[in-house]
Amino acid sequence: MVIEMRGVTKRYGDVLALAGIDLEVEQGEVVAVLGPNGAGKTTAIAVMLGLTRPSSGMVRCFGGDPARAEARSRIGVMLQESGVPGSLKVVEIVGLFQRYYPHTLPLEEILQRADLVEKRGQLVNTLSGGERQRLYFALAIAGDPDLVFLDEPTVALDVSTRRAFWKQVLGFAALGKTVLFSTHYLHEVEAVAGRVVVVDRGRVIAAGTPGAIKRLVAEATVRFTADIALERLSAMSEVQWAAREEGFVVVASNEPEALLRRLFAEGIALRDLRVSDTDLEAAFVHLTGGAGDGAVPAAAQASAERMRA
Repeated sequence: MVIEMRGVTKRYGDVLALAGIDLEVEQGEVVAVLGPNGAGKTTAIAVMLGLTRPSSGMVRCFGGDPARAEARSRIGVMLQESGVPGSLKVVEIVGLFQRYYPHTLPLEEILQRADLVEKRGQLVNTLSGGERQRLYFALAIAGDPDLVFLDEPTVALDVSTRRAFWKQVLGFAALGKTVLFSTHYLHEVEAVAGRVVVVDRGRVIAAGTPGAIKRLVAEATVRFTADIALERLSAMSEVQWAAREEGFVVVASNEPEALLRRLFAEGIALRDLRVSDTDLEAAFVHLTGGAGDGAVPAAAQASAERMRA
């Protein structure tokens, strides 16, 4: 077990940032940790990495206290902005970081995995945005870590650079390394993550593969125009929820074919019909945005209960 959290809480004065998080991360997993601003995601990650102490509960990293030197030497962290000296060359800053760890990857392998071989002699302050992100990744893997955390690693990068970056990350994960990352680009989560953990209101409200998270909300989104009351639609067993959006009726359903058969059989005239798979972004918004009164959405609560069972 790489990370284990049981009933973890964290208070900052009267503010309860974490309200009892249970989480496990196994060796070799690629896990995305998602959550809206203020959900407790950053605090949870800080506790996992030993950067802050929980108020109560148990947290283990590699079987022990995450703050101990042995655990920290096995962790690599890539922040959005690492603040490295711009007057050093790429090869110099990577070499400096290698000295911080008891065990490291060979310098040439680090540069190759970060696609920086041709930039080795270039000054840090002359690197482009994408090249800097690759440098921060190189620094995160310099100590040959067993766990790498990436904080919004592709922010401000163009599409081709993002794809190249994730190819590098997955190449490192293929060595059996554990990768934990946060991002607002949910299409990247669908493409890269083997598992998704959604944090909201200081709790894990859902966890599973990207496909499983989407199925918590609905398998498909059905959009059409028709003369039908939302109340009538919402009462149908095939409907998770229904709403009106820009003149369309929008229905989430885990049984879209059965829903359409029923509507046709009842003589409902559907126009401008479109059926599409529910994407992760829609699922995320529904799970985290559907309970403004502080209650956890029912589907998310059920997922959390199944995970604890």
